[in-house]
Amino acid sequence: MNGILNFQVGDKVVYPNHGVGVIEQISSRTIGPIVQKFYLLKIKASSLKVEVPFSNVNVVGLRPVVKNGEVQKIMSFLMDGKCDSNQDWKCRFKENSDKMRTGSLLEVAIVLKSLLLLAKEKPLSFREKKMLDRARYLLITELAMAKNSEEPEIEGMLNKALSKCRLKFPEITADA
Repeated sequence: MNGILNFQVGDKVVYPNHGVGVIEQISSRTIGPIVQKFYLLKIKASSLKVEVPFSNVNVVGLRPVVKNGEVQKIMSFLMDGKCDSNQDWKCRFKENSDKMRTGSLLEVAIVLKSLLLLAKEKPLSFREKKMLDRARYLLITELAMAKNSEEPEIEGMLNKALSKCRLKFPEITADA
């Protein structure tokens, strides 16, 4: 990928599969003959601090929080987008895991919706329940940051969108 993303201290970013964070610091370190620059970000949910070398930004998929246009696309998809999921558990789980790793919030929404549709037909496996909880968490936290809203408000907004196709969030499973 060409075009290095330049983040500033204070920028809200997404570290795929970990969620939203804020760039707290930009530092450099000399490693042998090379001066390497790093972003230090703090993941909102876990307070985990992560150092990402500038050279790895594209590799790990660090990206800015979604903008309003993308939020609208996600909401429209949740309201009436079609989604298919593989009938074979192993294939479905792998496809969904791959989507979760892309770092795209729309892909996360696709996983969420396909698992909610599946849950209407049959109980989800433990691992799929965990994935559903993870997708829900990633969607809610990033949309809350993008829209500068509280998470319960975003959850209500998502439930309203999902209700258009007769879906809703299940109760959160314990320790999610």
